[in-house]
Amino acid sequence: MSMLSYLVRRLAFLTVTLLFVTLITFAVTNVLPGDVALLILGPNASPESLAALREQLGLNQPLYVQYVDWLVGLLQGDLGRSLLFNEPVIDLIAEKLPRSIMLAVAATLIAVVLSIPLGIVAAVKQNEPADTAASMFGFVGISIPIFLWGLVFILVFAVWLDLFPTGQYVSPTEDLVRSLHHLVLPASAMGFALTAYVMRMTRSSMLEELGEEYIKLARAKGMSERVVVLRHAFRNAVIPVITVIAFQFAYAFGGVVVLEEVFYWPGIGRLTLSAIQSQDIPLLQGCIIVVALMYMLSNLAADVLYAYFDPRIRYGGEE
Repeated sequence: MSMLSYLVRRLAFLTVTLLFVTLITFAVTNVLPGDVALLILGPNASPESLAALREQLGLNQPLYVQYVDWLVGLLQGDLGRSLLFNEPVIDLIAEKLPRSIMLAVAATLIAVVLSIPLGIVAAVKQNEPADTAASMFGFVGISIPIFLWGLVFILVFAVWLDLFPTGQYVSPTEDLVRSLHHLVLPASAMGFALTAYVMRMTRSSMLEELGEEYIKLARAKGMSERVVVLRHAFRNAVIPVITVIAFQFAYAFGGVVVLEEVFYWPGIGRLTLSAIQSQDIPLLQGCIIVVALMYMLSNLAADVLYAYFDPRIRYGGEE
């Protein structure tokens, strides 16, 4: 199977998965309490005006008809109109999404830069103080929730040391330096929380590779430890690490829902919370679909990279 065929198969699987996500999203959001027409017109609306609006919005149609209409609109890029902001949902998401992506990408880069060297050192120095320290760091990182890391970073770096602002967003097009200055703290807090997962996988994968026969043969041939570790062991160990990094990016994108509230970051996370608090069903549906799509695209990227580095994946285990 060629790489193109493998990619087409994964895209088909993603499409089917996304269809199930839309079905679940529509079902869950429609069992929530509240009347959309009543939310729009207010509690003083007359029964006639409520009935007219329900007919206009198609709320008096069977649920399966409403789902098909919503799905058709979704395919056309129409996610409805926000009840809270009275704007098209697609416009609100298009404004907030790049900010959340910027935060998630920065956090993932920080996690990768920290975790891979730590994982390699921990594996090479197995059962030594460096390995113990890295393992303790990983245990602490996994045990503490991501929002608590945000509060700790605010307390230490914003309140005590006064090095960074506590949050808020500045557009890179407005002022790049200030934008990065505001990005450092939330991205570092999230990246620090993600580091533990990638580091543990890097260490585990490296230990497995360092015990293989080809590593012993490379050392017997007199190759330097640096060449053995980085060129041979890490090259094979990086395959499962790539998958974990992609999952952590998806987790980071989901984690922004909480962390954005902590740092007052106006992204898709805070938009989702606003939709939940105001029972803005069209906006909530749009946010859920976008977050789910980001998860699926991250997994697709992991599958493609995995197949690229290990052809056995796309060939079904056959060389």
